[in-house]
Amino acid sequence: MIEVGVSIVDITPPVGLSMAGFAARTSAATGTHDKLTARALVIDNTALVTVDVIGIDAALSLRVRSRCSLPTDAVTILATHTHGGPVSMSGRLSVKADTVYMDRLETGIVEAIEQAAMARHPARVFGGTGIDPGYAQNRRQANGCVDGSLPFLHFESAQGTPIAILTSYACHPVVLGADNLEWTGDYPHFAREAIEAAFPGVIALFATGCAGDVNTGHSAASSLSNAANPNRSFAMAKTIGEGVAKSVLCAEQTELFGRLAVAEVYAQLSFQLREVGTGDELAEQWRAAAEGGDPIAHIWASWAQSTMGQHMDPLSERCTAFSLCGAQIVAMPGEIFAQTALEIRQSLPSQAPLFVLAYADDNPGYVPHRDAFVEGGYEVDEAHRFYGLGATFAPGSAERLADAGCKAALMAAGAAKDG
Repeated sequence: MIEVGVSIVDITPPVGLSMAGFAARTSAATGTHDKLTARALVIDNTALVTVDVIGIDAALSLRVRSRCSLPTDAVTILATHTHGGPVSMSGRLSVKADTVYMDRLETGIVEAIEQAAMARHPARVFGGTGIDPGYAQNRRQANGCVDGSLPFLHFESAQGTPIAILTSYACHPVVLGADNLEWTGDYPHFAREAIEAAFPGVIALFATGCAGDVNTGHSAASSLSNAANPNRSFAMAKTIGEGVAKSVLCAEQTELFGRLAVAEVYAQLSFQLREVGTGDELAEQWRAAAEGGDPIAHIWASWAQSTMGQHMDPLSERCTAFSLCGAQIVAMPGEIFAQTALEIRQSLPSQAPLFVLAYADDNPGYVPHRDAFVEGGYEVDEAHRFYGLGATFAPGSAERLADAGCKAALMAAGAAKDG
């Protein structure tokens, strides 16, 4: 029988700090709608941590994994990617991170892991997959693909008391728009709240799937406006979160048996500079556009002068996998498109729950599927500037992450089988 512990640590920043996720939002946070948290699920000597921030970087992940008492290769840290949280990555998303808060965030994640490790006791695990609630929409293509899978794991004590429920949905936690100035976990908060209400005493964890091109029905360009939208409200976030929870709560589950194993594989991601013109030429064009009222052109101009074409050495990115009693968890860094997740599911067919997760252990930016480069668009041709990269990731990068994730999954499954 496995041993399971779970914990929650409050990581809510003070009001007055900058928020992350929208170029149009220049005001600091004015209040808190719901507490931001770090939630750790420790299973034997492994840990999965979900954190209510837009992303963490690889350096923070490594520091946390080095500080905690578990093996560094057996811990995966996942940002929920809420756009209602603080700046949580230094040098990214064009807003400066608060160093005091960054220290608090790191310590909070470590504390969550340690508290969960101390709380471990024998447990049983059940799993299933809920019916797609239908909220996710591809924001790049009408009727484009989405990963509608809703896997979940339900942990109970040996006496039958619910301990924790882990679930995932591949939809951007960006129901709230740029006009929102309150800290919030967005719809994942409401999903967790509904699950916890159904099982008093349980701790719910939500991990975001491959939602790089998927949200609840608005374009990436809508991030350039801070006008209120009735479809982007706390009421709508609650509706969506409760709908996700209902799919989990109504799904059939079966008890899972077997061993636990983890694996990590690194993928090398290269860059491709797609801009035409010199940095000075582009900066001049974008400064003129900014003077004409373009709300994001000033960011692009600064990027062209200081960052374009810089730091082009390949990045080594960590992909991890858990094999737990037949269930599989594949976790990759960055903003991954739905098509990549669907291809991983084809490569790892299974009757047991399969989690295909993004925003894990790093969030360097969008990693588009190979087919997206023909179409171009924000995620391919512009977002790397917002993330502070010298260029976009080259075609084939998402496929290298997928290959690494699948390799890690097969390694973990093999190790679990062999004991």
